[in-house]
Amino acid sequence: MKRYDYPKESEWADLLKRPTRDAAELNQLVADVLCDVRASGDKAVLRYEERFDHVHLSSLAVTEQEIDEAENLVEDSLKQALRLAHDNIHHFHASQRQEEHRVEVIPGVTCWQRPLPIERVGLYIPGGTAPLFSTVLMLATPAKIAGCREIVLCTPPSREGRVHPAILYAARLAGVSHIFKAGGVQAIGAMAYGTESVPKVYKIFGPGNQFVMCAKQQVSLHDVAIDMPAGPSEVEVIADRDSNPVFVAADLLSQAEHGTDSQVLLVTTSEEIIPKVEAEVSRQILELPRKDIICKALESSKIFLLKDDYEVMRLTNLYAPEHLIIETRNYEELASQVVNAGSVFLGSFTPESAGDYASGTNHTLPTNGYAVAYNGVNLDSYQRKVTFQEISPEGLRRIGPAVEQMAAGEQLDAHKRAITVRLNTI
Repeated sequence: MKRYDYPKESEWADLLKRPTRDAAELNQLVADVLCDVRASGDKAVLRYEERFDHVHLSSLAVTEQEIDEAENLVEDSLKQALRLAHDNIHHFHASQRQEEHRVEVIPGVTCWQRPLPIERVGLYIPGGTAPLFSTVLMLATPAKIAGCREIVLCTPPSREGRVHPAILYAARLAGVSHIFKAGGVQAIGAMAYGTESVPKVYKIFGPGNQFVMCAKQQVSLHDVAIDMPAGPSEVEVIADRDSNPVFVAADLLSQAEHGTDSQVLLVTTSEEIIPKVEAEVSRQILELPRKDIICKALESSKIFLLKDDYEVMRLTNLYAPEHLIIETRNYEELASQVVNAGSVFLGSFTPESAGDYASGTNHTLPTNGYAVAYNGVNLDSYQRKVTFQEISPEGLRRIGPAVEQMAAGEQLDAHKRAITVRLNTI
């Protein structure tokens, strides 16, 4: 990890840049794949599965028999863990339900808002370097609570043409309607445009690498809504001299193992904690099977030594991390100053891993600085708020003249007439 001691604030923006691929090259590659999928449907998706996922498939759909077989392959201990996680995720997201509330803004004019589910949603579940069955629970559980009629899931298969059994078990547990063997850009295209097998959805959810994020952004311009720009995973850990370096190092490594394009940051006012954390990172990394991925991620990861907590929080809010872990003695004070972050983990015993799996909060979060404008997935993500209004004759008498004046001022005479013809009958 690169270390920066007391950098000037004017340098922060440059130092906080995420690792990225050349945008022009990435956009063109993604656009070509999407265009092919749109034109050729299943045929294109199958071709790209062979090219990118190195698997020859005769069809994309996962059968009920495959799901039944997968259920028998998942160990009971993992099933129990998945059920516990599902229950917590369900409990937290169900608490976000909102009742319809009618407001009489003035006598005779009543307005209200009704949450309605998005009827068909698509979930993308990464599976390249790790089978993210936890993401199935995170995305499908709130979709089911919201009342989405169809939940479509795409995930890359293994080279043997199979989806990881735990992904299939989690999908059934959370109520997924259809599962397809498709990964990367081709999966996003299939859900955005629809193919002979994959239904066209109205909104796509799910994290992924830079190719997936780019594909989601491209299809969102014309064809389908997306949850947010969710790309490579990242974490920032704020530590002080009282932090446990074993914990801090473990938290940094837990995100670095997601992928070579992940990024982790250590931000501190304590010079003495840095070498302790670095030593722990070096020690713990040797015990981890994904050490090659971690080492690559650490090349673009950074340590910031700053003057005081004021600078720590200013830099943090500028970076807008996907995950923010505050492991300092005064974590409550610092937490009150958080403005931009996807999800915040407070204290020494709240690792980001808990939120990734089973605490109940959602782990599908804005990355790449998008936390300045986006929140993570929640129940509202799967609903639209449709507004209603009802006006009585008394109500129209009260607001009609104002509407006439405003319509006339904008030279929209037909708008004014729609009020006038009614007022003339009252």
